[in-house]
Amino acid sequence: MSESILKVGIIGQGRSGRDIHGFNLAKLNRKFEIAAVADSLPERQQLAEKEFGCRAYGTWQEMIAAEQLDLVVNASPSHQHVPISLELLNRGFHVLCEKPLARTSAEVDQLIEASERSGKLLAVFQQSRYMPAYVRIREVIASGVLGRIVQLDFTSNRFVRRWDWQTLQSNNGGSLLNLGSHVLDQALQLFGGDIMPEVTCVMDRANTFGDAEDYVKLVLRGEGRPTVDMEVSSCSMFPGDQFVIQGTNGGLRGNNERLEWRYFKPEEAPEQQLTTEPIVDKNGLPSYCRETLTWHSGNWELALEDGRDDYNYMAEQLYHMLYRAIVGGDPLEVTPQQVRQQLAVIEECRRQNPQIYAPQSSEPVRG
Repeated sequence: MSESILKVGIIGQGRSGRDIHGFNLAKLNRKFEIAAVADSLPERQQLAEKEFGCRAYGTWQEMIAAEQLDLVVNASPSHQHVPISLELLNRGFHVLCEKPLARTSAEVDQLIEASERSGKLLAVFQQSRYMPAYVRIREVIASGVLGRIVQLDFTSNRFVRRWDWQTLQSNNGGSLLNLGSHVLDQALQLFGGDIMPEVTCVMDRANTFGDAEDYVKLVLRGEGRPTVDMEVSSCSMFPGDQFVIQGTNGGLRGNNERLEWRYFKPEEAPEQQLTTEPIVDKNGLPSYCRETLTWHSGNWELALEDGRDDYNYMAEQLYHMLYRAIVGGDPLEVTPQQVRQQLAVIEECRRQNPQIYAPQSSEPVRG
């Protein structure tokens, strides 16, 4: 693969466009060059010019008209993701869109169709797929030591009050589309993307000042699949483990910084047979099923080079993947089709919670 440097334009210089995309792309300057940014605020334009040595524009339309760009990062406010991404694809640009990609699965279908028609990549910034702890969890599961996976408990809990624009439905706010999209992406990769799960969901407005949910309890089920118990809460004072996995041979628990797992090996376990007779001990007294199993254990702790935190590491890994896709033709590892499954689940969650989400029509975005 040649070491081509991709010229990038970033739409938006808020918390995402500047703090995540700007700073991480600037560090990857052997593969990416921040050629331009677009933001409506003059002070943000001036700061970007100083920090990234790029050109700045008041609108994204001005930016793409003036620049020769290989990739456009859409870090606009969430409710603008679909119309802007759709127009960028139609104009022949590779697009990396911040999450949430869209509000509905129908909108994702539009974006996929535009990507296929234009021959340009549509990537989604679901960087938690590259969380080191999650990567290790997938390795442990794939090794088979936990046996058949019965249940996955994934949480993103804290105690927090929010009053910003991401608490509003009109801005595609709410915990499930924002924080929950990362957790749901991780869970669905282990559940399987080939079927639509059975969905049971409870939503509430607890500590939010907006009209979107900030508490979500979500259960996903499917024949032959692990049950997913997912929780995203803004009113959890004692959040506990972020990951808990139950298997037929053992289990795993932990968070993004450390994991531990224990398991037994079936070939080392005593042979047992089903009995319909009362169980007694060696003295003939009533007893309970008891056996001694030999337990094996493993553990993992986060250790990144150069003092990096896992958040920036995840962003870097996604950008490396995207570079390989654009320059080398590798397939995307996080696909819009996978994100579509997320949106289908989220739509069903909204349908089950009409006290928060009144039924709405799904009119396609025109672009």
